[in-house]
Amino acid sequence: MAKVKSKEKKIFVLDTSVILYNHNSINSFEDNDVAIPITVLEELDNYKKGSDTINYEAREFIRILDRLSTNHTLSDWLPLEEKGSGKFKVIMNEYADGLDARKVFDDRKPDHRILNAALTISKENPNRKVVLVTKDINLRIKAKSLNLTAEDFETGKIKDVEFLYVGKSTIENVDPLVIDSIYKEGFCKPDDIGEASPIPNHYFILKNNSISVLAFYNPITQRIEKLEKRPAYRIMPRNAEQVFALHAIANMEAKLVTLQGVAGTGKTLLALAGSLEQKRYFKQIYLARPIVPLSNKDIGFLPGDIKSKISPFMEPLFDNLKMIQNQYSEKDHEHKFITEALENEKLIITPLAYIRGRSLSNICFIVDEAQNLTPHEIKTIITRAGENTKIIFTGDVNQIDTPYLDAQSNGLSHLIDKIKYHPLYAHVRLEKGERSELANIANELL
Repeated sequence: MAKVKSKEKKIFVLDTSVILYNHNSINSFEDNDVAIPITVLEELDNYKKGSDTINYEAREFIRILDRLSTNHTLSDWLPLEEKGSGKFKVIMNEYADGLDARKVFDDRKPDHRILNAALTISKENPNRKVVLVTKDINLRIKAKSLNLTAEDFETGKIKDVEFLYVGKSTIENVDPLVIDSIYKEGFCKPDDIGEASPIPNHYFILKNNSISVLAFYNPITQRIEKLEKRPAYRIMPRNAEQVFALHAIANMEAKLVTLQGVAGTGKTLLALAGSLEQKRYFKQIYLARPIVPLSNKDIGFLPGDIKSKISPFMEPLFDNLKMIQNQYSEKDHEHKFITEALENEKLIITPLAYIRGRSLSNICFIVDEAQNLTPHEIKTIITRAGENTKIIFTGDVNQIDTPYLDAQSNGLSHLIDKIKYHPLYAHVRLEKGERSELANIANELL
């Protein structure tokens, strides 16, 4: 009996948040069955118009249902597309007999109708485990208070985010002769530092007592090569990680770069300064960030024209640009170049939504606050890359402003984990705050 019970198919009830996170989520439950409350379809109808990723996800899911239900009604259990998958249906009855979420929480809001749908299908299938799947933490808590099993959507989640790739290693007690050789020759073999197969573009701090050297593994030459501390647009790196970050940006063989770290570590400033230093290789530099309005309201609620609406969200990017520009006097060519580049659209600061659907060739494209993107959004951006395009993502995976993402499920964590061994990729986690002593105290003590 135990064996039979363990193989019994479950029924997963999907919330709107799961579908907006991944339109193909319906095919992520192996051979188990999937149920969609009718309220979810009503909510998706409100999301289908627009150019944001959630609008695309809503449209794609609606197309999947339309394709699957050809010559059928959605109130019946229908087979899913992928081989080995279970069946699905739409739950029409959201007026639960007995325990009623609308009465328990004294509200007829859509979340409570979805809870009722899960309660209904659980009552109709007493011998099967019914699980509500939602990325809304509060909805999961409400479900559990009604004795419903509730889970997050786990597909694509990074299990051990605390062990996420950091892009660098410190090796102690390196043979002094090896360090001396690196200083003289500029390189050594990986075996000389005890690394048989280093990760491409991985960075090293090689030490022996009071002597040390910064280096990285070049996958093209297959050597550990010495790094020099160099400024970018007069922004001088203040620690080893910042040296690594500027090198990754300057390395034209690394077409994809991620910089991850807490506030004040210099991620955005280094990305912008490094790309300006390499401007001769690109026709344009794009600096973009996702707009995450307060209280998750659309920017349409804000007063003014579109420029006035988006300006507050772009200010942090302009602040970094002004800091770089202020390294020079107004008479200097570099100071004038930044002003002229903004006027001539050689340097473009824009909301991320404005570049979707474009083909990006001969461009250095910086995406700030990338932790607020889903894995699908990250993939969509990278697939826009044309010839001679470099993409730099910056962000802090522990500082997420969107309600349905966390340190494990956001796009930046997903990208770092999945692509860390590729020779076109370089990553650095910045750990030491350099904004100010006061900012460091806040990060450490508050």
